[in-house]
Parts: sequence; C-alpha cells; structure tokens
Amino acid sequence: MKKHWKKVTSVVFAVLLVASVISALFISSNTQAIQAGNEIAVTETVAKKATEPPKYIFLFIGDGMSYPQIQTASYYLGAKASDGGVVSIPLSFMDFPVSGAAETYDSTSFAPDSASTATSIATGYKTYSGVINMDTTFTKKFEAISEKLKNQLGYKIGIITSVNLNHATPAAFYAHQPSRSNYYEIGLELIESDFDYFAGGALISPTGKKGDQKDLYKIARDKGYKVVTEQKDAEKLSSNDGKVIVIAETLADADSISYEIDARENEWRLADYVKKGIEMLYNDKGFFMMVEGGKIDWACHANDAATTIHDTIALGNAVEAAVAFYNEHPGDTLILVTGDHETGGLSIGFAGTNYDTFLTNLINQKISYAKFDSDYVANYKKNSTEFPDVLKDIESNFGLVPKYNAKPNTNPNLILTDYEYKKLYEAYRKTMDGYRQLNEEEYILYGTYEPLTVTITHILNNKSGISFTSYAHTGLPVPVFALGNGSELFEGYYDNTDIYFKLAELTSVK
Repeated sequence: MKKHWKKVTSVVFAVLLVASVISALFISSNTQAIQAGNEIAVTETVAKKATEPPKYIFLFIGDGMSYPQIQTASYYLGAKASDGGVVSIPLSFMDFPVSGAAETYDSTSFAPDSASTATSIATGYKTYSGVINMDTTFTKKFEAISEKLKNQLGYKIGIITSVNLNHATPAAFYAHQPSRSNYYEIGLELIESDFDYFAGGALISPTGKKGDQKDLYKIARDKGYKVVTEQKDAEKLSSNDGKVIVIAETLADADSISYEIDARENEWRLADYVKKGIEMLYNDKGFFMMVEGGKIDWACHANDAATTIHDTIALGNAVEAAVAFYNEHPGDTLILVTGDHETGGLSIGFAGTNYDTFLTNLINQKISYAKFDSDYVANYKKNSTEFPDVLKDIESNFGLVPKYNAKPNTNPNLILTDYEYKKLYEAYRKTMDGYRQLNEEEYILYGTYEPLTVTITHILNNKSGISFTSYAHTGLPVPVFALGNGSELFEGYYDNTDIYFKLAELTSVK
C-alpha cells in the first residue's frame, strides 16, 4: 500500500508538473503576445504621428547651457527650498519624457562657438567658428529650418532671445554671413527674412560699424515691421498687428535684456516674450519659435554662478509657457530644449570644500557681475573709493564678510579667510590701477573681466562648492529634452546636426 501510494503520488506530481509547465508556457506565450500587440500598437501610433507633422514647434536653446548648468540650477532650487538640504527640484523640461544628448564640435574646434553650433542646429551643416550658415569656403549658403518651414509650409516664425537680435544664435535662423561680427548685414537679413515676430535685446550697430548707414529700425518700418520699444506697447500687441520687432524697454549690458537676478518686479522676462509670441504666431497652418536664453553663456564666461543659475531658471520658466500651450494642443505640438555648447567648464565641486557644497550661500548674491561693474565699480574708479568701503558693498551684495566685521550670527561659510581677503585686496588694487597685463598669470586669475568683480564671484562660487575651469567654451555634449509630437526621434546620442535632420524628417521639408 505504501509503495502504491508513492507510485500514485509520483504520477500525480508528474501530471501537476507537466500542467504547471504547460500553464506557464501558455501564460508566457500570451504575455509575449500581449507585449507584441502593445509594441505593434505603439509602432502604429508612432507611424501615424510621423505622417502628421507637428504644427507648432518650439526650440529652446540655452546658450552655454549643458548638464552642469541645468543640474546646478536644480540643486540650488532644492537646497534653497529645504534650507540647505540635499534635494533636487527639477526645472520644467527635466521632466520631459524623452531625452538625448548631442555632440557640439565644429569645423574649427572641439570647443566651438555659438555661430557654428547654431548653424549646425539650424541647417544640419558643420562650419568654422564665427560663421553663420555658410560653408568653410564662404561660397555656399545654408538654408535654416526656420526659413524652410516658412517658405515651404507657410509656418509663421518667431525668434526670441535675451541678447541682441542680431547676435550669433538668433542670426543662424535667418542670416548667412562669413562672420558673426557683420552685425549690420545680419540686421538687414533679419528684415529681409519677413519673419513674423522678433523679440529681445537691441540690434548691434543699427547704423553700421562707422554709424553712417541707414538706420535698421527705419528700414524695418519701411518694410512693414512694427517696431516696439516700450513694454506697455508690447503688452497691447495682437496678431492683428502683423510683423513685429519688440525691443526690451529696459536694456542692460551690451543692450541686452536684464539678467534675471537684476530684473525689476514688473519687468518682462523671457517667459513673457514667449507668451506674447504664442499669441502673435498662433494660426491653423502652424508656427516655429526659437527661444534663446543667451545670457546663461555670458554669465558663465564671467564665471558668475549665481547669475548663471537665475538665467537657467528663467529659461525653464519660459519653457513652462510652451508647456501650457502644449497641454492645449498636445497632438500638434513639439517642444525641444537644448544647448549650443557648454561655457566656463562649470563644475559642482571645489577642492576647498572637498565633498561638500553650500549652495544656499548663493542666495546672498543680489546682483549680477555686470550690474556690479556698472553700478559700483565704475564709481569706485571715479571716486577713488577705499577698500573698507568697497568691502561694505561686497557684503551687502554678495554676503562675503571680512573677519573683523563678522558678528556672532554670521554664517561661517561666508567669512573671508586670510587667503581670500588677500586675493580680494590684490584684485581691488588691479581694478583701481586700471592697467592690465594680460599675461598668463593675470588671465588665469581674471580673464578679460574686472579683477575685483570676477574675484568676488570666484570666492563666493568656491565657498559654495562650485568652480569654473575656463572663461571660454568647452567641448561637453549638451542634453536634448523633447516633449510632444515626434519627440521619440530625439532619444539617443547623436551629433547636433541631427537636430536639424530630425526636424526636417518630421516636417518633410526639402
């Protein structure tokens, strides 16, 4: 009986085992079938999308912006919100479902410039640094994606920047010049582009290099553009106003839009120009809008971390305006956010702070390097201001405190060490002397910037656990974030010229 029971048990066990295997195979087979079905459905959806190009395309370019600038801004927001905690608060575009990365080298260098990289993004071609939409022989012109969308598909076109409208990056979407410094000629091409909405800083050299040519703003008006220079008039604009050039009412350094850190409470930011651009460009055929956060680059050149962070956040806020539009037109909209190159060799980490960062130190900076130069340093030189008085201004604008002036409640991370105090005094003397020897030692210390100002930001950066390696561009790849119709094409690691080719593929322009 015992043997018989064992035999029955063995048979039952075998049957159950076989049944279990068959069941598992059946479930696995069905699961694979379901997965395959889902993949087919996804593929069909993608294929369907590909036959319906996005009608509304936003291309945001953070000039000088790569992973370090984005991540530093995110960490700063998190540290600020959590009173110094190790927290990351993402910028709007960091939550986009698709991300890729693009190489940025040009025909000149692995550390390229804005003219050539914007040319790559806009046209799909590499060229020399400093060249706008022309080949390396200066004989062939390249047509930008914005021009093709207007000429072939009838899209309305908008160009927005926080720097000058005839600066390198915006120029790559409408101009064709052997040198980015041909500002008057670029301005003429801006007008001839017949694009619908321009907004940003003032035109450079509007009457030519010698000031003897016909004013570009007059030419623009003669060609049918409405030129607006006051914010109250910009606020009243509607799509019925036709072609418009909006110049910021408050112009800062080099006639650009104010740095975010310096902007007054009611002053228009980049996001406001985007919102107005959407209002001006919206139509049934479609539009293309390029938006440049150009002063991220300028702040990084000057090694001013706090100002860089605020302008990177401002770009994120501008992207939010596009996302709000996307939420109303999800099937018709594509939003891309990228950089043209990295500037400054920004790093989260500094030898003097080891594994620590103190990003809340940067909250104490109330003014950009540029505004400190214009509002304070110019007066120091004019009035021969003594160093102790300069230190008072440094404390109120940057939070840095000399030992002798430290109070019991002073943040120890902001008290100047003897080494830092000496560096600051030497820089003050260089600034007050006004004579610069651009030798190797001085360049590494100050670049081409005001010695006092760049030393202040260096010290505050380093005390915060932030450092820069360069006053120029670097060869880092840049991220590409994508949301909306066609976004799946922008996954992966590719060359920056592929951004153009992917847009051309999506829209079927020739």
